[in-house]
Amino acid sequence: MGFFSFFTQELAIDLGTANTIIIHNDKIVVDEPSIVAVEHATGKLIAIGKKARQMHGKTHTNIRTIRPLKDGVIADFNAAELMIRGMIKMIDQKPRLFAPSLKMVVCIPSGSTEVEMRAVRDSSEHAGGRDVYMIYEPMAAAIGMGIDVEEPKGSMVVDIGGGTTEVAVIALGGIVSNKSIRIAGDAFTADIQAYMRHQHNIKIGERTAEEIKINVGSCLAELENPPEDYVVRGPNLMTAMPVEIPVSYQEIAHCLDKSISKVETAILGVLEQTPPELYADVVNDGIHLAGGGALMRGLDKRLTDKIGIKFHVAEDPLHAVARGTGISLKNADKFTFLMR
Repeated sequence: MGFFSFFTQELAIDLGTANTIIIHNDKIVVDEPSIVAVEHATGKLIAIGKKARQMHGKTHTNIRTIRPLKDGVIADFNAAELMIRGMIKMIDQKPRLFAPSLKMVVCIPSGSTEVEMRAVRDSSEHAGGRDVYMIYEPMAAAIGMGIDVEEPKGSMVVDIGGGTTEVAVIALGGIVSNKSIRIAGDAFTADIQAYMRHQHNIKIGERTAEEIKINVGSCLAELENPPEDYVVRGPNLMTAMPVEIPVSYQEIAHCLDKSISKVETAILGVLEQTPPELYADVVNDGIHLAGGGALMRGLDKRLTDKIGIKFHVAEDPLHAVARGTGISLKNADKFTFLMR
């Protein structure tokens, strides 16, 4: 492999609505927000990832920030290609005489249509991918959490990402029953924005709503060790005068209640479709939570109480999907569930 590795570069890409993670040689080499900043007139790339995120919501007419993915799928083809290309460049700073050909495994939502899969493949090929494989997100999450997906035993994974929540029961290297809903991190953020507008008459941007979610986001109105209130500053909608409002975790638990209920319904829906033998395995083993949404305070407890099956949060839920994609890249010849 030594000589040929000079000519090929193997990358595992978790192309997420909120963050894109690239793994190269078993290491996470890129972990950046999925956002690009371009010149409005020419479409020329100005910034990517964290730098572009700092500009988000603060741009003037000449600069536009774009999140190329919406609800887990590519919404802006050109921006997605610029982003993938730019992030691949971040890995390899060494000057080379020629660009190596890329072998990639990219993960996609389990509810992707043919058209959406085509968009991911085309963007990856345009960004220099020669061999492009695809893997479904819940499958990658399961592999990343150390579940043996090929054994004849049912495992259930709930992956709450930025754009989609993926629920799947996996056995014998395949997805037996699954559901992909477009209620996830972004929907929670939008809920918080709407709540602050209606309840407190204050207008906040996406980034502030995200900060509230991280600092006081909760799924239960009663927590054992509650976080301190988070102070939000912004303009009053009526007067445009600046106001400061402390937000408590109970308020956020109340405002996210509807969206979390939709996630519960999706989980119950998948359990309903699950064959009884696999259902028994799921009850014995519990259900595994991955994705950034798994970090919400009290989520595992709320779901356990509601559904009656134990929920376990993955060790590093944010990187479970990326790690699984990396493992499947190494076993690309062996794993039969990778799509080309």
